[in-house]
Amino acid sequence: MERNLKVKIGALELKNPVMTASGTFGDGILMNDVYDVSRLGAIFAKGTTLHHREGNPPCRMAETASGMLNAVGLQNKGVHYFAEHIYPEATALGTEIIVNVSGSTIEDYLETTEVIAGLDKIKAIELNISCPNVKEGGMAFGVTCEGISSIVKAVREVYPKTLIVKLSPNVSDIALMARTAEANGADAVSLVNTFLGMAVDAERRRPKLSTVTGGLSGPCIKPIALRMVWQVAKAVNIPVVGLGGICTWQDAIEFMLCGASAIQVGTYNFVDPLAPLKILSGIEDYMQRHGVTDINDLVGALEV
Repeated sequence: MERNLKVKIGALELKNPVMTASGTFGDGILMNDVYDVSRLGAIFAKGTTLHHREGNPPCRMAETASGMLNAVGLQNKGVHYFAEHIYPEATALGTEIIVNVSGSTIEDYLETTEVIAGLDKIKAIELNISCPNVKEGGMAFGVTCEGISSIVKAVREVYPKTLIVKLSPNVSDIALMARTAEANGADAVSLVNTFLGMAVDAERRRPKLSTVTGGLSGPCIKPIALRMVWQVAKAVNIPVVGLGGICTWQDAIEFMLCGASAIQVGTYNFVDPLAPLKILSGIEDYMQRHGVTDINDLVGALEV
């Protein structure tokens, strides 16, 4: 029996719903030496800014119970380097490359977006308005309706392709934030980004991160991420991309049942680089065992 694994995010059609999260998979070029990344639905490239960024000083990663904290600070070589050096090779990998766009000001976001818009083989961006690891911009835009409205509306005016807005979980009403993004032109929302947290070295009486606080990710956040995806999927009419602690095919199926049209594997790439392929295989097996012929029939199929 033939099974359909294709999903649509805005105008973007993916061969399957399994993707890798920004900042956890590079641009896919190095990982293609480990396995054939063309089997993935898409790769979300590392956060890209207008100018080169060194990121935060070390230490900027710390392991926690069932997760990790990071405060990398959007280290990247800038959008022009991406366009000249990474884009040609990454877009030849055989899967969709979605650029995660970030910035400190609206003007930064717009200039970066305009460069990406000119790259024919990039069909979507993920607007990062939720990064908790930078001193300005990032999460500042994603925690109020006013901030979301201003940045999404401005980017929508200069970007004609699929616009995915990455939401911050560090808010009191995630559904309201999602509706605001939708009302201002988002084609889809992705959630959740990391939660603001910290870790302490008791012996040294010092924080483990140079920035004191950082973004918490991994299995420990999955129950909260799952709840937020469920809430948002009921509140908007645009596709939801789910992420947050996804490690297994069971996790992926749970997110889809709660309303996610597709999922991203993030932190678990550091634990098991083959996790996305194992998740894809598990989804296919689940569909066979349950007689599901179209993956889209699972989206929002949770019985409550």
